Amino acid sequence: MERDVDLARRAKVIEWLKTEVVDHVAHLLKGIWEGSHAKMVDALASLVSSGYILGRRLGITYRSLDDAILEKMKKHRIDGHQLEDWYGDISALEEHLRKR
Repeated sequence: MERDVDLARRAKVIEWLKTEVVDHVAHLLKGIWEGSHAKMVDALASLVSSGYILGRRLGITYRSLDDAILEKMKKHRIDGHQLEDWYGDISALEEHLRKR
């Protein structure tokens, strides 16, 4: 019985975190619409942190998520992603993550 309650609670937390991610995206879009730097930073920080926590609840370690992001940035840089070509965003993020 206790195992069933724990399983239900874990599923409920994952569902709640999914709605949080959607809510943070909505707040980000509102912040962009309003041109509010503070709202955009707050929403992005909430979105990133919720993504990490959701990953953890799904059994993904913070380190493996960091490694996956680094690998994705490396692939984008090698493939000549437009954001890299135009602004250097991919290598800038990759460098930032490596320095942490």
